[in-house]
Amino acid sequence: MLPAILFLVTFFTTLVVGTTLAGGDPVKNPMDLILGLQFNIPLLSILMVHELGHYIAARLHRVTVTPPYFIPFIPQLPLPGTMGAIIKVKSPLPDRNALMDLGAAGPIAGAVVAIPVLVFGLAMSEVRRSTGVAGIALGESLLFKLLSRLVLGDVPAGYDVFLHPMAYAGWLGLFVTMLNLIPTGQLDGGHIAYALFGGRYGEVARLVPYALLLMGILWEGWFVWALVLFVIGTGHPPPTFDEVPLTRPRKAVGVLAALLFLLSFTLVPLSLGGG
Repeated sequence: MLPAILFLVTFFTTLVVGTTLAGGDPVKNPMDLILGLQFNIPLLSILMVHELGHYIAARLHRVTVTPPYFIPFIPQLPLPGTMGAIIKVKSPLPDRNALMDLGAAGPIAGAVVAIPVLVFGLAMSEVRRSTGVAGIALGESLLFKLLSRLVLGDVPAGYDVFLHPMAYAGWLGLFVTMLNLIPTGQLDGGHIAYALFGGRYGEVARLVPYALLLMGILWEGWFVWALVLFVIGTGHPPPTFDEVPLTRPRKAVGVLAALLFLLSFTLVPLSLGGG
């Protein structure tokens, strides 16, 4: 019951944000809410597929997990109206192969949806002459730059790309993927790192919050993530049969996940820029 309620609330908060992105006013004209569907349906699809990737991997390994819990948030731009979704693991993971499958399935599945969403959204975006009015500038990961160049070509000097709401949903999908792949603690990246390196990765994991604090000089959002990691911890419990080695295909999946992290990483995700 609670997962369904949280999903409905998140559907509404993201719908309001999408309506504003599309130029509508959900307060003065509630019928404008239909405009928000071009943002919230792609975004929630990315998040849902991400969590289903975790859920299916867990079920294949007979690990007990909860349904996805969506987290609604204040529907105010530049925030997307949600803080994502989570599932809770309720039984031990058997070995590092299961840990890799569970950790990597979510971000990889989410990216498989986010990339075409971004491509279609970029195709509907507009390249316009810069107005000089301050606005929100989005950071460009290597993957975003590549897809933008393929879809829009070179953007002339004095022009900006005004993202379609669907493109913003795709950008958020890659951003969420990157955040989840940070290699520490109980994040997806922490699961993957432990599966690859075992307890040895713990020394590096402890340094991640401090690295985020330094990055916070450039974008204050990293301070929040550092605080979260200091609170929840950077350690990772071993699976039940930690001695079972990671198979070669799982190692390849780990490398793929690391590559996805690097390609979707952006040091300054949001900044005040020209419009």
